[in-house]
Amino acid sequence: MLEGILTGLETAIMPTNLLMVVVGCFVGTFIGMLPGLGPISAIALMIPITYGLEPSTGIILMAGVYYGAIFGGSTSSILINAPGCSGTVVTSFDGYPLAAKGQAGKALAIAAYASFTGGTISAIFLLVAAPMLAEVSLSFQSADYFALMILGLSAVAAFSGKGQVIKAVLMTLFGLMLSTVGTDRATGVERFTFGSIDLLDGISFLLLAMATFALAEALMSVLWGEHREDATGGQDMSKLGSMKLTKEEVKEIAPPIARSSVLGFFVGVLPGAGATIAAFLAYGVDRNLASEKDRQKFGKGSLRGLAAPEAANNAASSGSFVPLLTLGIPGSGTTAIMLGALISYGIQPGPRLFVDHPEVFWSVIISMYIGNVVLLILNLPLIPYISKLLIIPRPILVPMILLFSITGVYLVSFNSVDIVIMAAVCSLAIVLRLLTFPMAPLLLGFILGGMMEDNLRRALLINDDSLSFLWERPITLSIVIITVLVLAAPVFQKTIQRIFKVDDHADLSID
Repeated sequence: MLEGILTGLETAIMPTNLLMVVVGCFVGTFIGMLPGLGPISAIALMIPITYGLEPSTGIILMAGVYYGAIFGGSTSSILINAPGCSGTVVTSFDGYPLAAKGQAGKALAIAAYASFTGGTISAIFLLVAAPMLAEVSLSFQSADYFALMILGLSAVAAFSGKGQVIKAVLMTLFGLMLSTVGTDRATGVERFTFGSIDLLDGISFLLLAMATFALAEALMSVLWGEHREDATGGQDMSKLGSMKLTKEEVKEIAPPIARSSVLGFFVGVLPGAGATIAAFLAYGVDRNLASEKDRQKFGKGSLRGLAAPEAANNAASSGSFVPLLTLGIPGSGTTAIMLGALISYGIQPGPRLFVDHPEVFWSVIISMYIGNVVLLILNLPLIPYISKLLIIPRPILVPMILLFSITGVYLVSFNSVDIVIMAAVCSLAIVLRLLTFPMAPLLLGFILGGMMEDNLRRALLINDDSLSFLWERPITLSIVIITVLVLAAPVFQKTIQRIFKVDDHADLSID
């Protein structure tokens, strides 16, 4: 192992490879900022360029683009509420309200620090524990993944305001329903397509995210105008605000960043989980762990609510290299493209990669740490310039958001019907937002719906249509117990609060 690390270090610090890390991070950051593109598009654009490069150099370039795009995706989420990719959707929940309060500089700085910490911790974990984690990852079966998805859905309360849990649950169910539209991947049967060829492939996640967040936010700012305090391009939005963090703020965000980095890495290690689920889980866990006072700030500009998902999604993006490099299993669409690139180089990812191509395996891991340093150095000085987006007047900014959103969705499918569907979803989203229905649970249900269905079907097939798979395996049972505890925690908390209130009342009456 030590010999492999030294080989990787020697490869990673070659001038050409260091240049590729810088170029990859720079390109990835700016592509990630553009709503609708994201890491998959960014890496796809890099593939023709990497053909003439050495295998380790090409993979280092694509890895730099990958975590650069995740890093940069938070910028558009914070500044214009238009997530650059699915992994940064959660960033907008508290990042955008902070920018609306004139604290865009602080929000971008926290995102940069959290991303750096998450990426660094996961790179160290990856360096030390990759072979061991590969075995753990391999032991996960369909039943375990299904239980993990249920645990993810249990975080729904984290995206609802006080007394709005029912609304959040309804939106989650709506998201699960939307995920069933299209062709059933197992049987090939059309579902809820209403005879339309354009719905055979289902509804795009990007379409849903753009419609419910970017488009809806832009149009609501037009509807409400200057009367809305957090309107895009409003008076406070033109202020960058200080990028400095006080000691109290550092103390507030340090525990969530540490927790979420570890959580994000282990979620990223699981094939098929990825940065999006990691970010949702980290946000939900941190909200549930917060005090009642801090919990009220979530969704309104909480520093913890911004730091946790940013650390988690960057940690998960590094963690996703574990199944790719050690098992040859792509954990996401992005790593699937990278798997294709590795195979085109004549390299077969898997257990033999340690032995056959140690310079590729270890150099990619070491370049991740270098890349995180590069991203921090690149992004912090650029914050004052990036935040100039806020100064753009609303009559110009809103059409720009509309253009990016519509173009981004169209470039995914080149189908004009998707734009019509996006307009319909956006109209519905505006009505639901006016009725104070949260949008985040809708996306959570939609993201997890397809994976839940596939894993449930496989688990039932293995267990002869019996639900006994939920308690037969120790891993599955452990996840189910954690889910029950997460769901029961708010009930226990309220019960305890009521008991103490009654006791206090009783003491006062006796006195």
